[in-house]
Amino acid sequence: MRVAVLGAGAVGARIARQLLSGTKVAQIVLRDTDADRLAQVSKSLGERVIIEHSPFNSQIDAEVIVVATPSGTQMSSVVEAIETKRPVISTTDSLAETVALLKFAEQAKENNTPVILGAGFAPGLTCVLAAHGMSWLDKVEEIHVAKVGTGGPSCALVHHRALSRISYDWRHNSWARRPGGSGRSLCWFPEPVGPQDCYRAALPSPVLLHHAFPEVSWITARVSATLRDRLTAALPMLSPPHSEGGLGAVRVELHGQKNDSHEVVVLGATERPAVAAATVGALATECVINEKLKFRGMAGLSEIVEPIDFLHGLEKRGLRIEIFEGDNVNV
Repeated sequence: MRVAVLGAGAVGARIARQLLSGTKVAQIVLRDTDADRLAQVSKSLGERVIIEHSPFNSQIDAEVIVVATPSGTQMSSVVEAIETKRPVISTTDSLAETVALLKFAEQAKENNTPVILGAGFAPGLTCVLAAHGMSWLDKVEEIHVAKVGTGGPSCALVHHRALSRISYDWRHNSWARRPGGSGRSLCWFPEPVGPQDCYRAALPSPVLLHHAFPEVSWITARVSATLRDRLTAALPMLSPPHSEGGLGAVRVELHGQKNDSHEVVVLGATERPAVAAATVGALATECVINEKLKFRGMAGLSEIVEPIDFLHGLEKRGLRIEIFEGDNVNV
């Protein structure tokens, strides 16, 4: 099996490395517009990698495509994969791009092509946690997602911009538009991250979760931010982002009914965002290769994979899932 990984940044390089560590992928086609970055990454990946840098002259020679280029630049690659009927995994965490890609869901279904959207830390892992938490309740009324931290420079830029743009919450059968940077909420993440002030932002998680669970009446997503983050969100970044962010975390809180009483379920994880996103993206790719999907077509991870099996796979790769109290989740 030959897999193409588009983007050799903090996430894409790790996805390629994880796929090569298994037995199903014989070769990786690694594409990036930065020749120096490709040369550096290729040294650690060995001889089973084919390096391609811009200008790209030909169609991608691979059976499965992973798009790990910066969010906001993935549209054309995903659409091309759908049109050529090749399975594609997108790591985008851009709200606008996610909404635009969902318009191709019918074409993906007609072409019988697996298309996974948001295969990262958040969305991605958060979607699987939400799907798993749903099974603990008889009826789920609310899903609230929060995240801390960024991966590579492109992820930091998306985070920066999202705080200045309109957020969308699903509430009582309609989309509620709220300004980014509003709606402060103190969210408790797994240690050592702990409590963080989180705010509304232009995040795709509510869109993907509503697509998966249209019966849930209230779905929100927030991101941690400082006062400086909020004040400067509408401006260019004041300093260049780090090549890779530090420790991050995600949290998914579900409210609902169980045995005629109100219950709250909180799941989370702590990891460097680029590492977690790559782990989720690589496992999602292997699910496509091994045909371990619920159906063929376009969807987020909460719809298209079996959550318990997926979480077991993540734990085997070292990504630890926790409940609010900090104990291991018995998945």
